[in-house]
Amino acid sequence: MASKEEIAAFIAREFPQTRIVVEKVGDQRATVSQTVGESDLRPGGTVSGPTLMAVADVALYVAVLGVIGIVPLTVTTSLTINFLRKPQADRRIIAECHLMKIGKTLAIGEVSLYSEGLPDAVAHVVGTYAIPPRHRS
Repeated sequence: MASKEEIAAFIAREFPQTRIVVEKVGDQRATVSQTVGESDLRPGGTVSGPTLMAVADVALYVAVLGVIGIVPLTVTTSLTINFLRKPQADRRIIAECHLMKIGKTLAIGEVSLYSEGLPDAVAHVVGTYAIPPRHRS
């Protein structure tokens, strides 16, 4: 297992381009957030799909690392997103991940994405991560 602080330090070191903040990690869950910047917006003042997918992907990665420890070669094998409603351009994106299953070779989780402070999800994501052989339980 890895702590929130260990994972946040790893993400900052290995992915210096990210603006995602690790908020919570534990109990097969993770919450991350990202401030929406001008480069994240699309016409009509909505947050882009690629931005939402990236935040969801990091939330899954953080949740998996929270269970198996810092294993850099744990990688995404699938990511499916359903866009539910328009995210607010003036609010942070919050991603709440729950791991549904952690097996020997794969971890499967779901992520709900929100505009900060609003109750309805803007997107729902299901993803799978491959766990490297030497780090399997």
